[in-house]
Amino acid sequence: MYQLLKQCGRAKRGRFTTVHGVIETPVFMNVGTSAAIKGAVSTADLEKVKCQVELSNTYHLHVRPGDQIIKALGGLHKFMVWDKPILTDSGGFQVFSLASLRKIKEEGVYFSSHVDGRKIFMGPEESMQIQSNLGSTIAMAFDECPSAVAERSYVEQSVARTTVAISLQSGNGPFKPAGGYHQSPPNALWHQSGGHFPGYPDRTCQTHL
Repeated sequence: MYQLLKQCGRAKRGRFTTVHGVIETPVFMNVGTSAAIKGAVSTADLEKVKCQVELSNTYHLHVRPGDQIIKALGGLHKFMVWDKPILTDSGGFQVFSLASLRKIKEEGVYFSSHVDGRKIFMGPEESMQIQSNLGSTIAMAFDECPSAVAERSYVEQSVARTTVAISLQSGNGPFKPAGGYHQSPPNALWHQSGGHFPGYPDRTCQTHL
């Protein structure tokens, strides 16, 4: 649940309550792409720096060690020995960052693994299932992250695919918690997309809502 505490112009101060704790916003999320922070930063270190929420990546954890393995171990929280909120990126950023290793189709994205070249398919439902297996606190909609210099026609196609993904993911009902270690389903967040074109992000946000 999100609570707006204070607003000054376009700046907002809020509080996001999750099953794994409260997040005071705006917030900096420490990035642990593969369920670990680079530079030998432990979860004890994250506690010391008062980290409120950690971010892990759905695509990379699916590739290795594998979301089914993490599920069998009780989910990301047990895997990381971390009891605070975890947000999982949907894998959508890899559609952009691994552009040379993927093909976009209407049903989803076909990747060639950056590790061993094996074929990986990820669509809206697959992304949601992987995040369910990971047992994250906050799950993201599977989207495409277009280049900042992309033409409007391409951005419109990207937004259309993201809108379909949100529709599919919203209709699947609550996640099944990984390993049954918590009963409440994760919060789900949808991206506001639309590039830098005036007015377009606002319209896409209304569509997604």
